[in-house]
Amino acid sequence: EEFEETVHSFDRECKRRGRVIPKLQGSTGDSKTHEIKKDLLRSFDDGDQKVFFELWTENIPSEVKNKDGEVQSLEFYLYIHFTIYPLRTHPGRHDQAEFEERISHFKQYLETRGAALSQIAEFLPYYALPFVPNPTVHPSFKGLFQDSWIPHLKDKLEQFLSVTLKLSSSPRLLSLYVSFIMAMQQLQLQLVQSERRMASYVRKFNKMQADYHNLIGITADLVDSLEATVSGKMISPEYLQTVCVRLFSSQMRQSVVQSTDFTRPGTASSMLRASIAPQRSKEVPMLPSLDYEKLKKDLVEGSDRLRSLLLQALRWRLTRSLPGEQRDMVLQAYISNDLLDHYSTTQRTVLHLMRSKNEIVRQYMARLINAFASLVEGRVYLSQTPMLLKLLTEALRNEEKDSLTRENVLVTLQKLSLRRSQQTAMIEDGLIGWLVDELQDSDCLSDYTLEYSAALLMNLCLRMKGCYHVIRPYVNGALYSILCIPSVRQEAKEMSVEEILRCYSKEENPDLNRQIEFIIKQLNSAEEEGPESDDEEEDDDNDEDLMETDLDKEEVLQPQPRELSGESLLTTEYLGILTNMAKLKRKSTPLPLPSVDEPLQRPVTPSSHRNVSAV
Repeated sequence: EEFEETVHSFDRECKRRGRVIPKLQGSTGDSKTHEIKKDLLRSFDDGDQKVFFELWTENIPSEVKNKDGEVQSLEFYLYIHFTIYPLRTHPGRHDQAEFEERISHFKQYLETRGAALSQIAEFLPYYALPFVPNPTVHPSFKGLFQDSWIPHLKDKLEQFLSVTLKLSSSPRLLSLYVSFIMAMQQLQLQLVQSERRMASYVRKFNKMQADYHNLIGITADLVDSLEATVSGKMISPEYLQTVCVRLFSSQMRQSVVQSTDFTRPGTASSMLRASIAPQRSKEVPMLPSLDYEKLKKDLVEGSDRLRSLLLQALRWRLTRSLPGEQRDMVLQAYISNDLLDHYSTTQRTVLHLMRSKNEIVRQYMARLINAFASLVEGRVYLSQTPMLLKLLTEALRNEEKDSLTRENVLVTLQKLSLRRSQQTAMIEDGLIGWLVDELQDSDCLSDYTLEYSAALLMNLCLRMKGCYHVIRPYVNGALYSILCIPSVRQEAKEMSVEEILRCYSKEENPDLNRQIEFIIKQLNSAEEEGPESDDEEEDDDNDEDLMETDLDKEEVLQPQPRELSGESLLTTEYLGILTNMAKLKRKSTPLPLPSVDEPLQRPVTPSSHRNVSAV
């Protein structure tokens, strides 16, 4: 206002020179922002979903929509508003086609941007909205149809637009500058944090190096002491106390170390074991409950594509869950809701998918059963299903030799052979003869199939009922077991088995050589009785749970664009209420592990045997 004459002079000069005076950007920007806000609110009131979300996408910055939890919550409720808009404005006489189209948009949102909110309890009930025939009378959604809900949501929208659109109306150059400054600050912060971590790692490394040097010194002193005891010199309690003080001085307070009586037997060893004991794992979130009745219905009656996707999703939920409480809860939910229809009296059950005409359905059913069999409680559940073994052995004989279905069936049978009842059933079904015929053509088998076939054969031969003519640890274990039968020993001697074994013992493999010595000793023994524990009721299934990565290998089923799969399929279409039943996990009693020198004498899985060998 103080420079009006200057402004007039400037105008005259511009006109005289033919220059156009540009309009001030501030007022134009403000009016444009106001128009955008007005259009958004108008389309909100009119229920015009298409216009609203076009404006929303164009004018709300991505970083705000994707990173701000409050905005994601607002967006979720906006989608609900537009979905139920026809039900609010024309209750009882709304256009069904329009409503179904809105439901379709809402489902698409839930499968994409809305999927991130599926783990939050506040939003969980609304994932069932697309599947409720009449939401207006459903108790879970009665709040959406109260008179106060729309004004409250509109107030939140208006407040958000006032703040966000005002911020986004700043010049682009300024926005770039500000974002650059913020990025620099973020990088500087990350640099400081990295330097702190590096300093911490250096301190830890230096401590580890010092501990290592200290341990080497203590080890050397202990070796000297052991050498001295060989020549008759005794180790004094004071010397032992001194060594233990040196050992624990870097791990415990000096006062605690000095006051501990290390001369008491077991003290030092107990403290050493306690120092490396694994820490308790952190709490992990539980996965949402599922509607298992609907799941089983769709598995039996759905299309082959849907069946395959569901079988894949159910397996992934088990294999990709965190070991421990989360995985135990998933398995217990499957078992308590009888996922495989063990207790069903109908002719068509989930297990009958093993006879499906679709190869992918059969393969994915076999994979799911294999995942069950990887866990102790899963094997207990499977062993209570009488027709399961019939379906598996039928598939084993009928499937193509190199198919993944057959491979998964074989691995499942091998894991089930850890249980005595299943061993007996397999032996009575003639599985040993089939395995012997299969192994005779071993060149045509993959390493994986060969390993599990030999392991299954060994497990069955550990039973007296299965001790007939029978990779190395499994063959050795099988030989050792069947040689307890006098008639087999006699036949082996006539076949000069000992001389054949001696030829193999010349190999430079001390473990194999020691196993062969055990077998030769068994061959030359005069025992008349077989192993005492052969047909007792005791179960051999005391292996730990071991979920192998092979369970999810070579996935042949890939979802189409916008097609639900995995956990998103389960939590979108099959949410249930309180179907995750907590149950204490059965504690297995660890069996004494065989020395690596001895032939295997109890049923094992290849994976557990590999772990023992590694130890």
